[in-house]
Amino acid sequence: MRQTAPEGRGPVRYGPPAPDTGLPVLPGLAGLLAAAAGRTAPEPPGGGPVLREAAAGYWWRRGLRTHPEDVVAAPGAPALLLALLAAHGGDLLLPRPCPAWWTPQARLLGRPAYHVPTPAECGGVPDPYALLETVRRIRAEGGTPRVLLLSVADDPTATVAPPEIVREACEAAVAEGLHVISDETWRDTLHHPEDAVFLSPAEMCPDDVTVLSDLGGALTPAAWPCAVARFPPTDPSRADRWTDRRARVLDVLTALGAVVAGPVAPAAAHALDEPEDVTVRARRAAAVHGRLAAAAYRAVLAAGALARPPKAGRHLYADLGPLRAGLAARGVTDSLELESHLTARLGAPAVGGHRLGDELGALRVRFGTGMFLGATGEERAEVLAAADPVELPHVAKRLAEFGGALEELR
Repeated sequence: MRQTAPEGRGPVRYGPPAPDTGLPVLPGLAGLLAAAAGRTAPEPPGGGPVLREAAAGYWWRRGLRTHPEDVVAAPGAPALLLALLAAHGGDLLLPRPCPAWWTPQARLLGRPAYHVPTPAECGGVPDPYALLETVRRIRAEGGTPRVLLLSVADDPTATVAPPEIVREACEAAVAEGLHVISDETWRDTLHHPEDAVFLSPAEMCPDDVTVLSDLGGALTPAAWPCAVARFPPTDPSRADRWTDRRARVLDVLTALGAVVAGPVAPAAAHALDEPEDVTVRARRAAAVHGRLAAAAYRAVLAAGALARPPKAGRHLYADLGPLRAGLAARGVTDSLELESHLTARLGAPAVGGHRLGDELGALRVRFGTGMFLGATGEERAEVLAAADPVELPHVAKRLAEFGGALEELR
């Protein structure tokens, strides 16, 4: 019998969180949060000057000219994306698949959202020709496409889009009058930074790209919500609250009461300043999750399933279509049933592709690498310090269980 979604699993009420780092909090960050625990006032809407100055410095170091007045901060990426979409208006275009939390923002605003296929070599960025055709079709049907949302380092596919594909997609979008929102939450989680080139759309189209980054991607714990956005620099003499999208975003955040918590702000600013302890931890965490993702990728291929090689993040996106017969024998015929089956079998979240914009009938699923870290703080700290985390007994055991769960579906 085909299952129905129980209460709480709808596309808006329930959205699986982004893969968490699962590693111990840095003592320096924890100390800053504790020292600010007595702060009773939140940050002002959009963030205070210290936080925005730190965010500006973060982007300057990545080659993007940024001043504090170009920055807005919010308590997490979903609230910030909601404000961005509200400020821009019009229809939204986004790649297929995409993060589970993107589409609900458009739905909450009553905006149409159109998924565009991605090229064979990567996810996160739409195929340029498919993008142009989708824009043409939307306009022919009376729609008003205005925003393209993409991610070069992608959740859920864990790929990093090649610079030439990013360039072609952004040039096509700008030529059609679309504004690009680049979600760069995962840019600091590249598994092998020396082998992958991350090109921000804001480097190519500086006047037409807003950059969005959730600090929970690499810099701070997910439990301390803080996200920042970098807007294209605006000539102050030509800006007013109706034409300056940053001002309109501030209006929305103010109306929502979406402000960064006072105790979180000093720790977030410190993380954005990227002292040595933060950068060393970010690189080490990326390397650890890269090793775990590579091992999970090999297990997926060994079971006869498909996946793109993971290059960033803490996740892996697998296509279990080749195992359809074995899954059908267990009553699994779509991604909703696949999610339920694998989540129960693995004892860890396995997000079905239907939540990520893929077709319900496609047997695709996102696995998080956090399930291999261990069940206790001691085991996770051991993984962080290990020369090769895959060789640790508790990690090897969990990977073997993961591979066995896939092998039994053949």
